[in-house]
Amino acid sequence: MVPLENYLALSAVMFALGVYGVLARRNAVLVLMSIELMLNAVNLNFVAFAAYLDPGRILGAIFAVFIITVAAAEVGLALAIVIRLFRNRATANVDEAAILKW
Repeated sequence: MVPLENYLALSAVMFALGVYGVLARRNAVLVLMSIELMLNAVNLNFVAFAAYLDPGRILGAIFAVFIITVAAAEVGLALAIVIRLFRNRATANVDEAAILKW
């Protein structure tokens, strides 16, 4: 059986890569992918803790499914905004998102 620390280390690396991607990238699609990476790191933590603390219940997997659902809705809305930004300015640069203000 794989120790819990291995899952936590992998999750920490995934989350750190996601944070780096959000802070360092300017392309909106890459920022969205980095956010998804961070959410998947959280899902890995939920499932790992649920499997190790109470293997009979699937509470961690249920939380992971809710996070995946929220992430799908977030990406759908964000991609609609990015497509509108790209059609208006021909760029997916997040610095150009200031044009969407009233």
